[in-house]
Amino acid sequence: MSKKINWRIPTAIALGLVSIWPLSSSAQTPPKWPTQDISIVVPYPPGGGTDLTTRALAEEMGKALKTTISVINQPGAAGSIGTLGVWNKPHNGYTIAANGLLAFSSYPVMGFTENTYKDWNIWVATYSPNAIVTKGGDGAKYKAMPDLLAALKAKPGEITFGTAGVGSGGYMGAEVLKLGTKIPYKHIAYQGGAPAIIGGLSGEVDIVPQLLMEMVDHIRAGKMNALAVLMDQPFKLSGAADIPAITASVPDIKPYLPMGESFGIMVPKDTPAHVVKAIDEAFKIAVKSDTVKKFAAEKGSVVLALSGDEAQAHVAKLSSIVSWTLFDGGTAKISPEKFGFPRLK
Repeated sequence: MSKKINWRIPTAIALGLVSIWPLSSSAQTPPKWPTQDISIVVPYPPGGGTDLTTRALAEEMGKALKTTISVINQPGAAGSIGTLGVWNKPHNGYTIAANGLLAFSSYPVMGFTENTYKDWNIWVATYSPNAIVTKGGDGAKYKAMPDLLAALKAKPGEITFGTAGVGSGGYMGAEVLKLGTKIPYKHIAYQGGAPAIIGGLSGEVDIVPQLLMEMVDHIRAGKMNALAVLMDQPFKLSGAADIPAITASVPDIKPYLPMGESFGIMVPKDTPAHVVKAIDEAFKIAVKSDTVKKFAAEKGSVVLALSGDEAQAHVAKLSSIVSWTLFDGGTAKISPEKFGFPRLK
């Protein structure tokens, strides 16, 4: 004779199971994101490379995410003020940082922050080389790179170079040229790439070593002369003459090349995974868009479209190059070793 078994579950446990099961089911579905507008903070004034790239990217990412993405300019301290401002906001993806990643890589050794690229999720959109550019037209002091080299040798420490500030992409371009020529220059810092270029156009500074993408329109119009790009091969620019490689006149500079800026966006590492995933998907759609591709071609840059481990590896290399260049040159007082940035061989 079989015995009937009565399974009894204590009331407290039964109530617990009832409350747990619905929760575990809903926990598998991440909350909807975004549910409001998004801001991307550009830590420089309007008109510079970071600003221009971010606006092209934001337009297409906004379409993909079906929301409005506003670009906010918050300049100061070579871009560190705006970047730290994003870090101090809630890490929920509604405030995204944009930056030139070469400049961003300098922040730890320059004492702007203890954070490094390892503390951020990063996406790399485009790349543009540095160019050595001067005022064009009838008032041009220098027609070609040998003219500038002669002036630097004749007046060491007197030829003025205008950049977006210490640690910026333009500053790194000037520093690399100094390392290659072994000749000092006089640094004039502006609050962003656009003001530095205005300084070059007006003749307020002799040289603007900013990014090619920031100056292509002036080069095409003949208002500025591009003496060289910081690459080991000439740059073919549509609508203008090919720009000579710096190695043609300064061969000793080759170990420091190519020198240029990568532009991208980032959110802190502890941003919720479902938010990071949504940003990643929107970014990948944006960099494949005609808007971004056309922008890159017109502005003397190329689309890199890096995310995840590839983006981290890219910025890790930049951090080593930038940090050790600044430290060896005496500009940075904090050793890159403190942050685990190795010398590249």
